[in-house]
Amino acid sequence: MLRLFASLDRKLLRDLWHIKTQVLAISLVMASGVATFVMSRTTLRSLEAMQSGYYERYRFADLFAPLVRAPDLVAERIEAIAGVQTVETRTVADVTLDVATMPEPGVARLISLPDAGQPMLNRLHLRRGRWLDPLGRDEVLANEVFADAHGFDPGATFDVVINGRLRTLTIVGIAMSPEYVMQLRSGDLLPDEERFGVFWMRERELNAAMDMTGAFNNVAITLAPRASLPRVVGEVDRILERYGGTGAYDRSDHLPHRYLSDEIQGLRAIGLVAPSIFLAVAAFLLNVVLSRIVRTQREQIAALRAFGYSQIALAWHYLKLVLVIVAIGLTVGTALGAWMGRGLTSMYVGFYRFPQLEYALALDVVLLAGAVAAGAAMAGTVASVLAAMRLPPAEAMRPEPPASFRATFVERLGMQRLLSPVARMVLRQLERRPVRAGLSVLGIAMAVGVLVLGRFTFDAVDYLMYAQFQLAQRQDVTVAFTDPVPGRALYELANLPGVTDVEGQRSVAARLRSGHREHLGGILGIDGRPRLQRVLDAREQEVAVPGEGLMLSETLAAKLAVAPGDVVTVEVLEDRRPVRRVELRSVVHDYAGTNAYMARDALNRLMREDRVVSSAHLRVDEAHLDAVYARLGRTPGVAGVQVRAATLQAFRDTIVESQATFRQFNLAFAVLIAFGVVYNTARVSLSERSRELATLRVLGFTRGEISRILLGELAVLTGLALPLGMVIGYGFAWVAAIAFETEMFRIPLVVRRETYAIAGLVVLLAATASGLVVRRRLDRLDLVGVLKARE
Repeated sequence: MLRLFASLDRKLLRDLWHIKTQVLAISLVMASGVATFVMSRTTLRSLEAMQSGYYERYRFADLFAPLVRAPDLVAERIEAIAGVQTVETRTVADVTLDVATMPEPGVARLISLPDAGQPMLNRLHLRRGRWLDPLGRDEVLANEVFADAHGFDPGATFDVVINGRLRTLTIVGIAMSPEYVMQLRSGDLLPDEERFGVFWMRERELNAAMDMTGAFNNVAITLAPRASLPRVVGEVDRILERYGGTGAYDRSDHLPHRYLSDEIQGLRAIGLVAPSIFLAVAAFLLNVVLSRIVRTQREQIAALRAFGYSQIALAWHYLKLVLVIVAIGLTVGTALGAWMGRGLTSMYVGFYRFPQLEYALALDVVLLAGAVAAGAAMAGTVASVLAAMRLPPAEAMRPEPPASFRATFVERLGMQRLLSPVARMVLRQLERRPVRAGLSVLGIAMAVGVLVLGRFTFDAVDYLMYAQFQLAQRQDVTVAFTDPVPGRALYELANLPGVTDVEGQRSVAARLRSGHREHLGGILGIDGRPRLQRVLDAREQEVAVPGEGLMLSETLAAKLAVAPGDVVTVEVLEDRRPVRRVELRSVVHDYAGTNAYMARDALNRLMREDRVVSSAHLRVDEAHLDAVYARLGRTPGVAGVQVRAATLQAFRDTIVESQATFRQFNLAFAVLIAFGVVYNTARVSLSERSRELATLRVLGFTRGEISRILLGELAVLTGLALPLGMVIGYGFAWVAAIAFETEMFRIPLVVRRETYAIAGLVVLLAATASGLVVRRRLDRLDLVGVLKARE
């Protein structure tokens, strides 16, 4: 028995060598799927391990509660809440930032630290420099992201306006905090590393500067195991309500943590969607190749059965061929995936600012990748293996019967005279084997679809930038005020040199409720017909703001399970804290955040206040931008200035550049799949028709004529596959858009014509290259061997 299997193993090696190029192509397609799986899973695990380790070592808080001002004694009441483990009060203030390297003012978030030692929660990791001197003055620790963006080292200075007073602060150390794994402030969709910085000062000094001595305006809390989060949040809100509390929130609503969590969710989607597509294509190719081997080795199978080989032995023989291809794909894919995963993890460490890189290639990930790849391959080849087992020896000894002759559709129409003999041969071959032709078309179409998918995310991001920063946001500068100001402040802004248009907004922190569902966020009050920041529908048309009632984004409406006409309970979390039942008038389509809108006048009435604004959009003549920046930087009451051009650049830096690596990987994998599918289609066709083509050569056909027969068939299959592949690609994009959707961002389903054109061009180039390779094999056909072949 061992000797019998040794013989089959030698046959296996000969078969592998005979189809070595096809084996390589299929292995590379499978390696693409394995690499994507290993990359995403190992990066996902690394991110989760770094996140949990960072949060645990540096005691990241479970709960945050901002407020206006409360005496220190209130902390004791919070500590007494059942389920509360640790409470740390602090002062947090956003102030105007003036850095010599920036013409426009920025925003500095100052956070108090205990006068001696580390805080109990949200501890700092010192990267370089020293800790704050308890007796020092105007010393700060700077967040590493901001320091790197400006090239600051310990000893650098910058100016801030604290409580109306200009002060020069000195950076003595560069630090990191789990609270700011991404440097992002509330209300912003993307980080701005140059214009928003986080700094830490000694509590005594910051409290004195902010007139907060003996008081605090922010609380960080950790909870005991099995504590009831909703109950603790309710108790904290009840205690802090009289002190201007704007609603306690847990980690899930903390923006930097949410972004990181969404990134982890996206990696899960990548690890599911992309490998599934790649491995499905590889399984399809394996099925085609193995089916061809079974058909061409009918007589060998019969002879082996006659010599005593069992059906199980023959099935195992062909399964081993599949397992060899899987092993090659797994080996190459694991090595490539580990290399990609380490690089991707390193990119995330720089983007999300973890203290150190922690990456490991886990054995169970490799084993799972192998199991998934082997399962996909077996699923794609089981029919061919069963065919090899069931083939009776007597039937197998006879060659496979040729296809029955019948007139083609073109011939039945009487149009054959319009076609050359070569064209008629091509059409007859395709029509007589419709299943094989259909599978070949499907395989090439899958390659087109993968190429479309590879470019889809960049089309979506480009459109998102266009919709967000060209159509919706048309202002040049956004000014945020420290406190709501009377509407006449808009006239003062309009009188600044170079300002051509001003539009005010009123935003309030609020909790929206519908039944047992709720959302902690805010309501933005805008003009009925806004000119600078508009609300658009899915067709890019401006949506009129109703005079009364709410407008909610689709995501928020789905979260609250409400539709137009339903009533939403609005609990405002500032000022007089009114609670109102407001009708939902419309649901709008947007791509970022969970937004709620009202007419500004209606929101002012809900708050029982005069026409006040909390921010303003400005359109400014470009020649006067620097003057406007300088003026705003010295204006009391201005909490921050946001520049649309800078936000757009930050968007590019954050989204586009961070995905450049994915673009390269996707393109490389898609090209591999395209070439693998097209080349295998051509090689299978050549293997099946080599006797027929060689016979035509003996009968007097030229090399060019038989080449046109085979390559013409490939051209027809490719031509049919292109439109089908574009439809499949759109379907892949639809699946990806759903898989990558998060509460913070929605991926627009946009596929540009250029993407379809590039996908088609790549497949055409792959078909051309495959045709050239096959043409060389045609030139080397063994005509003597054909003459000796047994019919």
